[in-house]
Amino acid sequence: MTSFRHSGTVLTDRFFAVPLDHQRPDGEQIEVFAREVVAADKADADLPWLLFLQGGPGFGAQRPVGREAWLNRALEDYRVLLLDQRGTGRSSPANRKTLARLGAQAQADYLTHFRADSIVLDAELIRRELTGDPWSVLGQSFGGMCAVTYLSFAPHGLREAFITGGLPALTATADDIYRHTYRTVAAKNAAHYERYPQDVARARLVADYLDAHEVRLPDGAPLTVPAFQSAGAMLGGADGSHALHYLLEDPFAGDELSDSFLYAMMDRLSFVQGPLYALLHEPSYAQGCATRWAAQRIRAEFAEFDPAASGVSGIKGAAPLYFTGEMIYPWMIDADPVLRPFRQAADLLAERDDWPPLYDPARLAANEVPAAAAVYYNDMYVDREFSMQTAGAIRGLRPWVTSEYEHDGLRVSDGAVLDRLIGMVRGNI
Repeated sequence: MTSFRHSGTVLTDRFFAVPLDHQRPDGEQIEVFAREVVAADKADADLPWLLFLQGGPGFGAQRPVGREAWLNRALEDYRVLLLDQRGTGRSSPANRKTLARLGAQAQADYLTHFRADSIVLDAELIRRELTGDPWSVLGQSFGGMCAVTYLSFAPHGLREAFITGGLPALTATADDIYRHTYRTVAAKNAAHYERYPQDVARARLVADYLDAHEVRLPDGAPLTVPAFQSAGAMLGGADGSHALHYLLEDPFAGDELSDSFLYAMMDRLSFVQGPLYALLHEPSYAQGCATRWAAQRIRAEFAEFDPAASGVSGIKGAAPLYFTGEMIYPWMIDADPVLRPFRQAADLLAERDDWPPLYDPARLAANEVPAAAAVYYNDMYVDREFSMQTAGAIRGLRPWVTSEYEHDGLRVSDGAVLDRLIGMVRGNI
């Protein structure tokens, strides 16, 4: 355990041993890292704990500098624990190097232990070691889905729950989710091109070039038209449309795509910072049935995402090139050097049909944990309609539907989103 100071905060690094498989507590152990953050002037105070569950899946918790963003509000009342969910950050890694010794089936079996259910059981072991008392949880995006899993299977460990952009569909399949999500992504594209009509021609020029040339990113991954389209994942953030516009502003150097554009695309497309995100994104929706590459299959139902609609591939079309969103496709596994060794394991995960439940509707209907959730009206990543169905299914949960923020409202609101949810749970709003 190591402590250090930032301006206004004291941070303590902690490591915890947990079983890889919680059904076999005496079996293989892995390590989970978490960082405690407390206001410097309250370092010795007896404060309640707030567990932060990061979005993802597959990304470590934020690395704070001082009392930035939502932390400033949280540190008024809580001692915060930033959890690097298993396999991420400084926790025992799960990547192409650490799993290279395993065959494809063993890799797939190993990765089944990195979903929300295992994350919640890790949290419960950590909670008992740190405090023994119920603590509060703040879940952002995928972290909010983990919070609903927590409410389902270990509500005794929770004092209160705050969820931002992460109320999941309780019973919908991955197919159901993507049918909703593609419609939202199409609306985001339309809004982008209305804001930046000049980008219609720019995007088409890039796609035409990619269709006619074999292009490699600096890491060796192919940059194809579908790969270019996947840059639309950024459209769900507060500044996502502007970021996409600037990416398209000057993509060429003479007759070729510029180095700056190719490096920017590599940063957008590489999964080097979160390989588990690609491998477990669809499985994070799975309960009792296989996903079978749902995003790829359901995309065929939405012709507007076909590059041919915009004139690419030699077919004259009038529609703008539509970018895709937070979807994982099989070609991504083949293309990315950090994912390629998992190709067979990814297919095995996609075909797995015995995923255990992540939520307990009956337990949620009898919920007694005070809870509030921010539901972003225009959320591109978590469907509002499903979120509101779930809000109505969790007894006592108070939803706040807002169009003031996008999916990243917790990060960009300077504490306002968290402050409102705290006020709602306490009955002040």
